[in-house]
Amino acid sequence: MPLLEESTLLGDLSLNIPVIIIGNGPSGMCLSYLLSGHRPYMAPGTVHPNPILHNKLEEGRHFSVVDQDLEYLSEGLEGRSSNPVALLFDTLLHPDADFRFDYPSVLQWKLEKHNSIPHIVLGKGPPGGAWHVMKGSMLTISLDNWMELPGLKLKDWTNSKWRNLMNDRATPEEIASYYKDYVKIMGLQKNFVNNTWVTSVSKLQQDQENVKDKMPKNVKKDITQQLAATENGLTHCLWEVRGYQRIGDGSHVPFRLFTENVVLATGTYDLPARLGVEGEDLPFVFHSISAFESAIKSCKVNQTSDPVLIVGAGLTAADAVLCAYHHKIPVIHSFRRNVTDPGLIFKQLPKKLYPEYHKVYHKMCKQSYTTTTYPNYTSFPESCIVSFQPDMRGILQSASGENIVLNISMALVLIGTYPNLSFLKEHGKYLGIDPSKPISCKRNPIDIDPYTFECTKETSFFGMGPLIGDNFVRFLKGGALGITSCLVKRLKKKGQLISEIGSDEG
Repeated sequence: MPLLEESTLLGDLSLNIPVIIIGNGPSGMCLSYLLSGHRPYMAPGTVHPNPILHNKLEEGRHFSVVDQDLEYLSEGLEGRSSNPVALLFDTLLHPDADFRFDYPSVLQWKLEKHNSIPHIVLGKGPPGGAWHVMKGSMLTISLDNWMELPGLKLKDWTNSKWRNLMNDRATPEEIASYYKDYVKIMGLQKNFVNNTWVTSVSKLQQDQENVKDKMPKNVKKDITQQLAATENGLTHCLWEVRGYQRIGDGSHVPFRLFTENVVLATGTYDLPARLGVEGEDLPFVFHSISAFESAIKSCKVNQTSDPVLIVGAGLTAADAVLCAYHHKIPVIHSFRRNVTDPGLIFKQLPKKLYPEYHKVYHKMCKQSYTTTTYPNYTSFPESCIVSFQPDMRGILQSASGENIVLNISMALVLIGTYPNLSFLKEHGKYLGIDPSKPISCKRNPIDIDPYTFECTKETSFFGMGPLIGDNFVRFLKGGALGITSCLVKRLKKKGQLISEIGSDEG
């Protein structure tokens, strides 16, 4: 297996790799850490506060968690994720975190290079994924230690950077920098190939002669042998991954890779959700908070401007309201839900930990177009946007059904995002719980086995992170544990546990 250095150009090398991870955000990074041979064990002398789980861990103390029965260990656990393995890994890394206890992890990490599985991680930018495009001074929703990945505490990293976190939450810029450094500090660079765009992922035909005809000579023999291999009488499937890598001079170098296992870890930050109303493509309508920040910096909006129309009831919309409040810019806030809706994210955030978001929620509850409790802020609960007009106006339908014409300086439609899965057939819709709808973190995640994270619609095809509904870094790490455990057990069953890519040096 060729050694992939950090600066590797894939070119059209037609590499055959056991695992390809698409997406280099925290999901893909954590999976790379485990696939590189890092194994979690019950640390000597530790006691988990959950006595039932502690007794189970004691039974397998001499085995890594990866090699144990994850369904057995996670049985009965409850928390803020619907995935049992995510809850298991979280409680091992941060015992009783939901009760604001700061218990140390009960895990001890050991590097077992002989147990590593060759893989590469393909990402459009530097390691960290979407965190590198999240701008502004807003703080993360999660506590800073919930944002960290195995093996490197965030506070240890900040001390090495001569930084000082003044509270228990960090800025997106700090987290992005931490993730970028994590890959280097953990020695994972050789597995990461940046500036890559995947354009297609397809399953190869099972007819071996057809497969041979498609193969370059340098990999034909190896791959057709794998296709001929059987396990329980079933032919192994192979995936072809195509795309291009952007190099320094701006040119694109195509690549073609073959793999037995594909992991989707792209996140869901690629494409903004749209209202689908008339005028949504007008130049004063935007779908990102960064457009608002740019408009403020360029003085296109200010205290004397017409109000900014903010559409949405999530945290990104709340960030936009806070940004406007800080700069004393008038806001009209439209959202579909009733303020008493238990599904509102604000209902799930403790007031003491997230006072700024509860300030926004208080505005949403108290303010309407008939009152003036808060200067520069007007809310329209249970409303919808009918259209945007070229003369800088928005038409809003209120809860009572009345159409209201709004004079605005700009509109921010912040109602969520979708993943860009254009490289899959049907844009990946067939992988969802509801195959008739686009993949969405909240509304239609990829349907997976809850313990192996393998897609129910495709063998040897895995999903993790926001794509399966785990939108917080704290819980997406469970996907790394589940996928690694699944792959290790399959390779051991075949007697083919593969040594690490390249040498043991470095």
